[in-house]
Amino acid sequence: MDKTEETDMDFGLKDKVIFIAGASRGIGYGIAESLLGEGAKVALTARGAEALAETKAEFAKRFGSDRVWSFAGDLTQTAPIEEALAKCEAEFGPITGAVANVGLSPSPLGLDVSDDEWQAGLDQNLNSAFRLARGAIPRMAKNGGGSFLFISSIAGLGALGTPLDYGATKAAVNHLSTSVARFAFDTKVRVNTIAPGNIIFAGNNWEKQSTGPRAENWWRWIKREVPMKRFGTPQEIGDTAAFLLSERASFINGAVIAVDGGQTR
Repeated sequence: MDKTEETDMDFGLKDKVIFIAGASRGIGYGIAESLLGEGAKVALTARGAEALAETKAEFAKRFGSDRVWSFAGDLTQTAPIEEALAKCEAEFGPITGAVANVGLSPSPLGLDVSDDEWQAGLDQNLNSAFRLARGAIPRMAKNGGGSFLFISSIAGLGALGTPLDYGATKAAVNHLSTSVARFAFDTKVRVNTIAPGNIIFAGNNWEKQSTGPRAENWWRWIKREVPMKRFGTPQEIGDTAAFLLSERASFINGAVIAVDGGQTR
């Protein structure tokens, strides 16, 4: 093709309904923004009703109120997940894509992790992902297939000094994803995982550390550990997600893709 005839790649997501668990800020926000930019209809869910309402209003203003739908609730638990999925399909349309992106649960470094902190980490990072997959994939199969996406972390690919429950649960998500992909192969639902590296956005730990009293040390660490010598952005995760959720990624199934500037060795 002559270069003058080249056009932007069309991911074929126009009017597709994509359900995102954990979409009001950060990576979930970036995924929603990329999908909306590709013409998808996005179901936004999060625990915090106020932040979710603000995000929905912003996206409605930018992309149209008919492109966004929202549900506020605890998307780590089965009942709210099933309620959200059912309402989404009844009020917004049949789901053909879903993203498990419920946020992390804070806990201390080392072995001094209480039972409650450990359980919270399991619910936030692993149980929420399994419960959404269990609820969404059969619905998507009935709708003719689609793509399910887990959001993990490079902390699940190696021991990086993160809290134990975080690394362990993200490693479990990676295994869950590759296993579900095998079980789901006959449903026409592809299952993949993005393992983000150091992603910076307003209010998160990386922003605080990169501008705080030890900022110079953290920037030195980034430049040493990340070949691209910078942080990643939610948009870069969002664009990767849009590709994996589209039929352009039709032969990618059971993959765990690190989006980390080359940090993972």
